[in-house]
Amino acid sequence: MSAREIISLMNKVNAQSILLLCHQNADPDAICAAFAFSNLLKSLKSMIKVEIASPEGISKLSKVLMRHLPIKVSTEKPRFEDADLIVMLDTNTIQQLGDWGVKLKESSAPIVVIDHHASHPETEKLAVLCVSDEESSSTCEIVYGFFKELGLKLSEADARALFLGIAFDTKHFILANSKTFKTIAELIEAGVNAQKSLALLFLPMDLSERLARLKASRRVRLMRINDWIIVFSHVASYQASAARALVDMGAHFALVAGQHGEEIQISLRSNQEFYEKTGFHLGRDLAAPLGEHLHGMGGGHSTSAGINGVGDFEMAVKRSIRILREKTQKST
Repeated sequence: MSAREIISLMNKVNAQSILLLCHQNADPDAICAAFAFSNLLKSLKSMIKVEIASPEGISKLSKVLMRHLPIKVSTEKPRFEDADLIVMLDTNTIQQLGDWGVKLKESSAPIVVIDHHASHPETEKLAVLCVSDEESSSTCEIVYGFFKELGLKLSEADARALFLGIAFDTKHFILANSKTFKTIAELIEAGVNAQKSLALLFLPMDLSERLARLKASRRVRLMRINDWIIVFSHVASYQASAARALVDMGAHFALVAGQHGEEIQISLRSNQEFYEKTGFHLGRDLAAPLGEHLHGMGGGHSTSAGINGVGDFEMAVKRSIRILREKTQKST
């Protein structure tokens, strides 16, 4: 799928109002991709109305970036019925839209997905077009490809937004590949000041996040599968941060859950060595089946994924161990 197919669909339905949806707690990749993509659409059709919306707010770092970029993101539930076209960016499951997912399913507008995560079967059924590219470092990199494909010149703000989204999702280019570095070089040539832009991504860790990480480490349940160190823990918030911290401490794989009533939110992280030697893809091999088992949804990258569902921590741990053993034993 390409930008031309999206534009063709937009013209086919004579879209006058387009809704761009980012996931809950939208990160810099999501909001920056949506911002640049909205400007791309407006450059093709100046009178078009484009709204960017994210359920339950955006991340703390995204809020910081919005002080330096003219990005407007609504956190109020949009009027789905007014949209002629709906685009999900950096969002590969409707579960990531929270309560808005119901409205999305009820909408008669065609749905397009633009994402760099492994595509989810249920989302594929819902969408008219899916632009999913796991080889891209970020959704911002996909959107940059749209500009090149259509021969459109980037504004300085668009270039900076795409640079920041890519830098964030590649962990300051640690996860970047050769294609990503070419993109970054072209964005710098377009006017991005790399040093000043990167400085915006450094956000001091607040006390609550520090406590969450420490609590997660104190509650760790550790086991070994073959030669891999596997850990499980739970905290009320900052599950993703806690999972990253546990991997940084030495775990090859970490699952950190947060329980809120009957609902459970899970963050999965692994290091690159675990993925390369086992071929175990967190989004495809664990998040997707575990999300289904928990009557919810899951998805993500090879070394980073998330799940929302209904159940409890023990249920999630037992199922995860079973899947991990089955998949990693096949790889040995």
